[in-house]
Amino acid sequence: MKYINRISDSELQRKLESAGALLIRGIKACGKTESAKQFAGSILELDQNEQVPLLMETAPQRLLVGETPRLIDEWQEYPKIWNYIRHEIDYRNETAQFILTGSANPDENIKMHSGAGRFTILDMHTMSWQELGFSTGKVSLKNLFETGGEIQIYDNPTELESIVERIIIGGFPALIGKNISQASDLNRAYVDLLAEVDMSRVSNTKRDPAKVRNILRSLARNTATIVDITTLESDIREKEHHDISRPTIYNYLDALDRLMITENQPVWNTHIRSSSSLRKSPKRHFADVSLSVATLGADRESLLNDLKFTGFLFESLATHELRVYAQANDAKVYHYRDSSGLEVDAIVQKYNRDWCAFEIKLGTGQIEEAAASLNKFVSILDKKMVEPPKSLNIITGTGISYTRKDGINVISLSSLGY
Repeated sequence: MKYINRISDSELQRKLESAGALLIRGIKACGKTESAKQFAGSILELDQNEQVPLLMETAPQRLLVGETPRLIDEWQEYPKIWNYIRHEIDYRNETAQFILTGSANPDENIKMHSGAGRFTILDMHTMSWQELGFSTGKVSLKNLFETGGEIQIYDNPTELESIVERIIIGGFPALIGKNISQASDLNRAYVDLLAEVDMSRVSNTKRDPAKVRNILRSLARNTATIVDITTLESDIREKEHHDISRPTIYNYLDALDRLMITENQPVWNTHIRSSSSLRKSPKRHFADVSLSVATLGADRESLLNDLKFTGFLFESLATHELRVYAQANDAKVYHYRDSSGLEVDAIVQKYNRDWCAFEIKLGTGQIEEAAASLNKFVSILDKKMVEPPKSLNIITGTGISYTRKDGINVISLSSLGY
């Protein structure tokens, strides 16, 4: 299959040329290795080369010999190689020497130098709608920051059935060209292997596949929501009819984080003129929304018959898209919620503190409610402590893109890009 350019490729090139080594992180099968191969001069696959165990014990530096940049794939299989690479970078004193890819973070008890000054880091996600060709990208996040993004485009609405199908299929590169049935089979197999194999590889700790599935199903049912350990514990007891201890939940959640299966959306801390206290728990998402569907065994009909839950899945999908586009704009994605119930689904903030706010709605029936929420949120900001937003926006699934009279942008996900 011909390589499809990724939005992160330009960031990969820039960060590779900024230091001796680049670490690419991301969920298994999101495309890390294929992207790295486009820039690599030679490749070492640590999980496939039979000579690696012997050389790691006798002559580890030999593994680093090859045309640069040298790609070290699945480096976490032998985490000691990190320190060898660090020393080699100091010796060579040149940039763009190594690219490291891996689908899990190593155990925290392994002693490794931080790599500060020698390594840059690139986080990769599964493919966005713009990369897959589902979005025109006519409404760019960059423009929303620079001009407020007054929308003057023509686009066609996306059918609900099409959105549901794309949620089920997801953004893994290997699923390009697959139909919904094939993608469902592959995504469910992904979850099965995660529960039965991958979770026990983390720290070489045996984990009960049944408990893994219980936690995954609870996370899937509560996707795109603020859910704490107490909620997960009670949800598992109620829905799965199993008891599970809090230490076990913490342990399994940590393993999922290290496998990069889950992505937390942190709270946005800002100054507000309100007595309402800020809720500080993150929202929880799967790294790809299709894993939520696969975990629950949902299909096209069940999602079309439960549009409330599908709305949460759409929010998770849109948050994923914002993460990809935000990263290309030197920004991160947060959320806001206070004790009064006022919330903003996503706030994208640059490192220079510029920010845009987004409400996310599957259909057009909630646009007025979303606009009122955004306007109320802006009204309680302490203008002396925080700059006004560069734009206020509502992302929709089935609607078209336009700018309202009050200046709030309504953006179809099939028009949003970086």
